[in-house]
Formats: sequence, structure tokens, C-alpha cells
Amino acid sequence: MKRIAIVDYGSGNVRSVRKALERAGQSVRGTVSTIVTDDPDDLMSVDGIVLPGVGHFADCAAALRSRSGLIEAIHEAVFSHGRPFMGICVGMQLLATFGEEDQITPGLDWISGSVGRLRPSSSRLPIPHMGWNTLLEVSNHPVLAGLGDEPHVYFTHSYAITPKETQDIAAQTDYGGSIAAAVARGPLFGTQFHPEKSQTVGQKILLNFLNWRPG
Repeated sequence: MKRIAIVDYGSGNVRSVRKALERAGQSVRGTVSTIVTDDPDDLMSVDGIVLPGVGHFADCAAALRSRSGLIEAIHEAVFSHGRPFMGICVGMQLLATFGEEDQITPGLDWISGSVGRLRPSSSRLPIPHMGWNTLLEVSNHPVLAGLGDEPHVYFTHSYAITPKETQDIAAQTDYGGSIAAAVARGPLFGTQFHPEKSQTVGQKILLNFLNWRPG
């Protein structure tokens, strides 16, 4: 039995993420179950952790910090026990050192870098960036394996992460300039796009995450 925790801190679209993970889990040998939780004790007994996030960086950061012991439990599960972690959209942005949305807000600082507003080179490109874009410069990270040629995924965001270390960028996309579409460091993996809304490619990414064993 493989158990995946979806962290519910009031700032994520947990229902669609849960359904997409369970659908991907049907392809995994054995049984996959998901729990939606903000209980730190639950995170000590799962095989993977997903942190979704929708909305304002500062609001999401405050909501996560308001759950007593939750950040510490995620940190212990991921960095001490090697549980694979996936952040989605703002859940990925929170991995950064800080965000710049309306104010400077500290992030988790698990991937050095900042989250700033999109500034596409063409004024014809609207903000927020919403819709399908192609993943470019896709790394050989296990969670991104087997996506095929020119994989398309679904984005909806006005801000994006800029990692300090370029090797932490696992995939890019172009929206009037290069954007980090996925990041990875050790047991951490994150997507700016929404795999739960990205149809076949998204399902493959979630399946890869369920099978991933960080080295």
C-alpha cells in the first residue's frame, strides 16, 4: 500500500489534485491511497507528499505557517526520511527563498531563488499566463521521463520562480521569455503548471512521481 499525503492548508485545489493522483495510481503496481491532511503526525507515515497552492504567495505562505508544526513535519519527512515531495503552482513557488507578490514574503528557502512577476517581452501577451504551453529544455529527471516530443501542459499564473542555481531548473517554457516550468533538488520536485489539468502529459508526470524513489 502506497500512501500519498496532499497537504490541505486552505490554499490549494486539493479535490482535483486528489482525483488526478488516484487516477494515475491505477497504473501503479499495488494499491495507492491518498489522504488530505494538515496534521503533522500524518506526514510521518506516508510515502510521498504533495503541496498544492492557488492564489497569492503571501496568503499561501501565511496559511501554511498558521498550521502548527506542519512545515517542520514536511521538512522532517522529506529531508530526514527521504519522502518524495511535489509542489504544484504556488505550492512549488513556496519552495523559494522569498516571493515578491505585493510585498517581500519569506518562502521555505528549500530551493534558493525568488518568485517575481512575469514580464513577457511582448505587451500582446496577457498576464496572467493562462493556457497550454510546451515544455522546453526538459531534463532527465525521473518525474519528467517519457513525456514524448513537445509535451504540452496547462499554466495559470502571474508570477514565476527564478532559482539561484540553474541546475535546479528541470524544465522551461517560453512566454515572451524563458520561465522555469519545473524545478528539482534532491527529494524536491515542483511544477509551475498544473499536472492535474494537463491531461495525458499530466497523468504521466503524476505516475512518474508515484514511482519515484529519490536517490
